[in-house]
Amino acid sequence: MVNEMRDSDEIELDRFDRAILAALGAEARMSIADLAPKVGLSSTACARRLKALEEQGTIRGYHAALDHQRLGLAATVLVRIRLDSQREEAFAAFEAAVARCASVIRCYFMSGYDDYELIVLCRDIADFEHIHKTHLARLPHVARIQSGFALRVVIDRGLPAALIALAIR
Repeated sequence: MVNEMRDSDEIELDRFDRAILAALGAEARMSIADLAPKVGLSSTACARRLKALEEQGTIRGYHAALDHQRLGLAATVLVRIRLDSQREEAFAAFEAAVARCASVIRCYFMSGYDDYELIVLCRDIADFEHIHKTHLARLPHVARIQSGFALRVVIDRGLPAALIALAIR
């Protein structure tokens, strides 16, 4: 079962916890009745472990994999941003503002030359130009923006079972 936290981010997972995570990673809509025998537990024990994984934050939620192309969002743009300052106040202001940009579906704080990498979804090049002018270029402390359009998806997967197997023991 999920053990006490070693530090603020790491937990100990046993083979049952890892099996639950792998099974739900493949099919998040699985019922407890279907999940329990897959991981070798009773329904009660499986439900208790699942609740513990949710409460301590290992499972942050359950999501539908939406096809953004069918929703009219055919372009994925990777945007690298360099700020004009490396002060904590500049990072905090940028992060608060970028969180309000609906087209930004992911934002990473990066090592290296660029400070952030964003994943932006939009309809097309004209839509991205609008997002660039009205949102990205107006974010606080932005010194440089560099973008590239993804041509196609090569890999799009959740956390593979092989990595879950390597999780903290």
